[in-house]
Amino acid sequence: MNKVTILIPVYNEVSTLEAIIKKVEDADFCGLEKEIILIDDYSTDGTRDLYQKFPYKVLYHDYNQGKGAALRDGFKAATGDIIVIQDADLEYDPVDYKPLIQLLLDGKADVCYGSRLSGGKPSRSFMFHHLLGNKFLSLVTNILYGSTLTDMETCYKAFKADFIKGIEIKSDRFDFEPEITAKVLKRGARLFELPISYYGREFAEGKKITWRDGIHAIIALIKYRFVD
Repeated sequence: MNKVTILIPVYNEVSTLEAIIKKVEDADFCGLEKEIILIDDYSTDGTRDLYQKFPYKVLYHDYNQGKGAALRDGFKAATGDIIVIQDADLEYDPVDYKPLIQLLLDGKADVCYGSRLSGGKPSRSFMFHHLLGNKFLSLVTNILYGSTLTDMETCYKAFKADFIKGIEIKSDRFDFEPEITAKVLKRGARLFELPISYYGREFAEGKKITWRDGIHAIIALIKYRFVD
């Protein structure tokens, strides 16, 4: 393995995009060559004017489709041996990806999640209802799939490319997270978790996920337990 693809779905992140790309560029991804792919989900805040500053592939949506749709396009375009997901805000620090990727390189895991809830790393206090929601969704996941995940909804997910590219992603929005988790677990993935830091935003700072997405996540977890 010699290349990692970093998928960055982007939607109205004009204030943070340059900073997160700099962090990705500076981070050590176990010495692997980096392929950065930006997927713009129809940003309208000036974000699109920034892309000319970067020497990276940009995929454009003609209308807002959602994070899942952006990542579906990103997986198709990725050429790396390992594929990771990086949000375009500053809630997650790319330096935390190194130990996750190392587990894949060592042949111990097919998929590795970064957990915000397992302790041992800096974490900004969650909004209380978000914390309860995350814990509940992880509990539902564990009951339905016989797993022991602490943070199913985490952004930080690292995959062996040959494993993830064999999975069809149908979800368009934030229900990508439960769908991909359900499908990797049903396929018997060696899935590990490691602690990561978290610098969460509030809605006033641009956070986009809401309680409605939690409802869709529960529906997706139940749905994909029984269908592909």
